[in-house]
Amino acid sequence: MTAAIVTEFHTIAILYENEHLIAVDKPVKLASIPERNPEKTSLLKILSEARQIKLYVVHRLDKQVSGVILFAKNPETHRYLNRLFEQRKIHKTYLALVHGLIEEDSGTIDKPLRRFGSGRMGEDQEKGKPCITQFTVERRFSGYTLIKVYPRTGRKHQIRAHFFSIGHPIVGDTLYGDKSLQKKYPRLMLHALAVRFSSPAMEDILIESPIPPAFS
Repeated sequence: MTAAIVTEFHTIAILYENEHLIAVDKPVKLASIPERNPEKTSLLKILSEARQIKLYVVHRLDKQVSGVILFAKNPETHRYLNRLFEQRKIHKTYLALVHGLIEEDSGTIDKPLRRFGSGRMGEDQEKGKPCITQFTVERRFSGYTLIKVYPRTGRKHQIRAHFFSIGHPIVGDTLYGDKSLQKKYPRLMLHALAVRFSSPAMEDILIESPIPPAFS
């Protein structure tokens, strides 16, 4: 049975933990870090209170995204993991359900993105930052495609903006796509499935999150 941290409103499954870091399965609709409203809880706050230590933010998942997320337990591990992210040596895999049928079995989206005033990310060939997203098709349905996604860069909303830009917005994404259509779905169908990297001792670490029931 997987260990978990249980609060009044959330159950946080622990996927991996040692003296250096903790990896958990972030529930959908829970912010990774504190939001502007201090009254609202966050995953960072829940974990810090449960372990009674200062945790360090390594990366983030959007509030509407579920799955694997890492936090460092000390400054040394924080620096090490940040360096791996900068060198693109942390490999992330996402599962996503998108609108429409993707004909190719695999592909690469290479479009620079920048943030616009609406808070959305969009393509900008001149001012955008380089963004690369690779994907493979897992299964096709009537009007939908289930894909595995491998972001090679880590920009805000990268996966969401990239698939919207090629005409295949992620199901349930009210920020990217037809809002009246998207709000009919119970959640954003994007899940951080796995994270893989090497420890300082060169141990291969693979941390996986189970596929949420919503994807069934």
